[in-house]
Amino acid sequence: MRASRSGRRGPGLFRSRRSGREEGARAALVAFVSSIVFLAVVGWVVLTSEAWPAVQRQFFSWDHLVASWPAVLGGFWLDVRMFLVAEVLILVIALVVAMIRSLRGPAFFPLRALAVVYIDFIRGVPIILLILLLGFGVPALQLPGVPNSPLFWGLAALVISYSAYTAEVYRAGIESVHESQRMSARSLGLTQMQTIRYVLVPQAIRNVVPALLNGLISLQKDVALVFILGIREGVREAQIYTARTFNYTSYVAATILFLLVSIPVARFTDWYTERDRRRKQAVST
Repeated sequence: MRASRSGRRGPGLFRSRRSGREEGARAALVAFVSSIVFLAVVGWVVLTSEAWPAVQRQFFSWDHLVASWPAVLGGFWLDVRMFLVAEVLILVIALVVAMIRSLRGPAFFPLRALAVVYIDFIRGVPIILLILLLGFGVPALQLPGVPNSPLFWGLAALVISYSAYTAEVYRAGIESVHESQRMSARSLGLTQMQTIRYVLVPQAIRNVVPALLNGLISLQKDVALVFILGIREGVREAQIYTARTFNYTSYVAATILFLLVSIPVARFTDWYTERDRRRKQAVST
């Protein structure tokens, strides 16, 4: 009897799965065709516009793209180096700040207060203002033993600003760990710092990796803001070329370079987020 019932369920289950695959294929085909039609309509509207020839000469000139590419690419490598250095420092400093803010007890109140003041103050200051204040203000003081390089202070402004935001990401991850984990660690004799370091932080980091990757994408773009200090990175090189030729294609060249980095990172972030979601669903079931 059981065999006959399972036999009756088998074909029906197979048909439902096949129907689901067919519906998925039709949905993908409709999405593909609608995207092509939309892009075709947008392209037709743009290319048939009376102003398109002038726009094409000013923004999409192949000759100017080739001429500006070497200088913009050379400046972009500085953006990449700044991004890598800043990201390492941000992850370390932000984690320390988050751990300090997660300490409990009246004895640690001064440290927690300093962490809260730092986070609230820095998050309230626009990053471009912080770059201007540090990049122009500190070198103007001519303090002995203090670097006067605009590059140094531009990078410092990025690290200071992003560390405040990233510290809150870490803290959210730490607070997402169940309270029983902290209590169990304390019952085993671990100190507060040992509990945070060895029990809470490893679990918290796994929970906030997608958010950290999104911050990485934002930082990769915001390193270009140091151009306002006169640093000859990618955007600044594009600006110099435009000032010399009155053609904006160099900005398109800089845009292409940033997209070549940000899009793969964004796709990796989406892939990792989806994988992490499936992993948590599998564990919960």
